[in-house]
Amino acid sequence: MIDRRGFLVRVALTSPLLRAGAASWFHISPADERQADLVVIGGGVGGCAAALAACARGRRVVMTEETMWIGGQLTAQAVPPDENRWIETIGGTRSYLALRTAVRAHYRRDPALLPRARANPLLNPGNGWVSRLCAEPRVWLAALEAQCAPYIASGRLIVLRDTAAIDADVSGDRLRAIRVRHMPTGRETVLHAPYFADATELGDLLPLTRTEHVLGAESRALTGEPHAPAEAQPDNQQSFTAVFAMDYRPGEDHVIARPDGYARWRDRTIDVDGTAYRLLSFDEPTSKRLGFDPDARTGYWSYRRIIDRTLFAPSAQPSDVTLVNWWQNDYSFGPLVGVRLQDAEAHVQRAQSLSLSLLYWLQTEAPRPDGGAGWRGLRLRPDIVGTASGLAMAPYIRESRRILARTTVREQDVLRTLRAESQRVPLERATATSFADSVGIGHYAMDLHRTTRGDTGGYGDTLPFQIPLGALIPQRLENLLAAGKNIGVTHLTNGCYRLHPIEWNIGEAVGHLVAECLASQRSPHAVHADPRRVATLQTSLSAAGVPLMWPSPLPER
Repeated sequence: MIDRRGFLVRVALTSPLLRAGAASWFHISPADERQADLVVIGGGVGGCAAALAACARGRRVVMTEETMWIGGQLTAQAVPPDENRWIETIGGTRSYLALRTAVRAHYRRDPALLPRARANPLLNPGNGWVSRLCAEPRVWLAALEAQCAPYIASGRLIVLRDTAAIDADVSGDRLRAIRVRHMPTGRETVLHAPYFADATELGDLLPLTRTEHVLGAESRALTGEPHAPAEAQPDNQQSFTAVFAMDYRPGEDHVIARPDGYARWRDRTIDVDGTAYRLLSFDEPTSKRLGFDPDARTGYWSYRRIIDRTLFAPSAQPSDVTLVNWWQNDYSFGPLVGVRLQDAEAHVQRAQSLSLSLLYWLQTEAPRPDGGAGWRGLRLRPDIVGTASGLAMAPYIRESRRILARTTVREQDVLRTLRAESQRVPLERATATSFADSVGIGHYAMDLHRTTRGDTGGYGDTLPFQIPLGALIPQRLENLLAAGKNIGVTHLTNGCYRLHPIEWNIGEAVGHLVAECLASQRSPHAVHADPRRVATLQTSLSAAGVPLMWPSPLPER
């Protein structure tokens, strides 16, 4: 369901009818019917890329999205893109780089942008240092919608917003249809297609379709990963975050009402490497080094800043705007999957409370460099995230259910130290596992934020890696594909495969795979099993501007 203050609190439902094995749910109530070549459930980064790729190949697509904004991490979750160091040149697919170019073009059209900024080929509108392209969620949304517009106009793409999957019709090893519900009205639609993609943030289709999957941390015995726990920990999942936007108006008072539960969050401590730190503080060593000062425009203030006022005419942008997705409002106090729906909703509401409590603490109690307390001019910017509450439409999700796939990427495939050991080469000569069925590339640290069991991962450097086709294909179900964070990775390698350009590449590969399957009348399993068919798919991907391997040697940037 949607909290009408604007924050998504619905998580995946598993229908009682499905649990009972019912196959005749289509006849329970009247519903619209839609037919497509590909149904994409989830309109986030991977879902959009899958839909666009399939449409570009002449296929008809229906894509659903639980919020009003397509784009997931970039838009409804309000997270600037986490990207690799080569993203400006060779580090992404052609279509992903085109999306980034469109975002920059939007700002260059703004007459208030200063000439020096307009002339910068690597314009970063916010000059946030988490990303080379920190921009407003609405601008990412506009760029995505512009990419979708020609296909929507032609009828090739249908986007159903505010719509969630509620049930599935599975016969044997095939998914025949998905029932979805438009949440504001309750109107239901049955979506039929030869192929389906799960691009949801939490892998919602996996329990609905009885697709074999894992939750949380796998055991060391299952994956062979040195950093995996001895026993499986399904409840050990990465934290999620209720992101919000704020600006700063010195001399004004924008203090919000004291949030319910504020005292609890203010007094909460977190253990980091054996030392307890207050959650609402900058006491933790990295946070203390960075600090926070909106007057000086330093530290966490500029970390995820999406508007740098100095790039614009003074009358156009009286303040910077920054997004708050920090250590302090990571919610690690309960998982969203593997628990009852009401418990998951309660965790989302507590995450909201944590984020608003962080804002209130910054406004009223945070120590200032001048010895005072709080910055009362900090102001929520609900217009930036498109909600009344000022919180992003959906929580920023870092970890999903993950399919039991034909290929599972493990830490020994990507971690520099482990690869150097297995290859018997110096660290500087190590390379990630080479996958003959590669459908793309990526790179990021194995970045695991604080988990529900209090883990804070620090596992060493990863190597630039590939995305194997086998990681997108479930072991059993024939026509469901993973198109997001739900691919065949582990709890650990999810930490480096979950980022924006990689999720886009995953979705794009799914769109091309479906087109190849329809053209050849072969299933994804059959394509994956035949090296010649894999090569045909790879040729199509290369022609579309999807790099399949990293060059050697790698350039500096």
